[in-house]
Amino acid sequence: MKNVILYIHGKGGTHLEAEQYKKNCLDFDVIGIDYNEYFPWIVQEQIKSVYDKVHGKYDQIYILANSVGAYFAMHTLQNCNIEKALFISPVLDMEQLILDMMEWANVSEKDLYEKEQISTDFGETLSWKYLCFVRENPIAWNVPTEILYAEKDNLISRQTVDRFVDSHNANLTVMENGEHWFHTDEQLAFLEGWMKKAIQ
Repeated sequence: MKNVILYIHGKGGTHLEAEQYKKNCLDFDVIGIDYNEYFPWIVQEQIKSVYDKVHGKYDQIYILANSVGAYFAMHTLQNCNIEKALFISPVLDMEQLILDMMEWANVSEKDLYEKEQISTDFGETLSWKYLCFVRENPIAWNVPTEILYAEKDNLISRQTVDRFVDSHNANLTVMENGEHWFHTDEQLAFLEGWMKKAIQ
């Protein structure tokens, strides 16, 4: 049986990160999907292109996605034949995240509608077109999903994650004192242990 994992990185990441996960899933080929834009209507084309290439060549296709990569994965692949998804610090509710960022930046929907785009002090650009796209393209995600969440994630609230877990076929693992970006030796070791269990 031939199995493959498609890796979808987060913002500022790279498809080359897929290399670091290969040791955790020896029975799988691991393919990183490259993208540089962060608009879902653009990223979906790159993700779907890779999926279409591997579909039919492998018996099982898994998804490994990080942060906003999880949103892109769910948006693009919700109607595809995915065996299982593994999400690290995932953006599970993009509309909620955008609304949260608008609140942090003290931006109203009226402001965003009128200006179309607004840059924030924390490095994100709010987009009315993006918010409208998210609302007009709801996600129906039915893939069995394993989620790794960090207790001190400053981007995604625990309430958002719990809401997703309660309404989907999903299991949640929480790392105490972990951060949104798993990068310390301790965090990476925890991630590796989680991934080896989740892949089974």
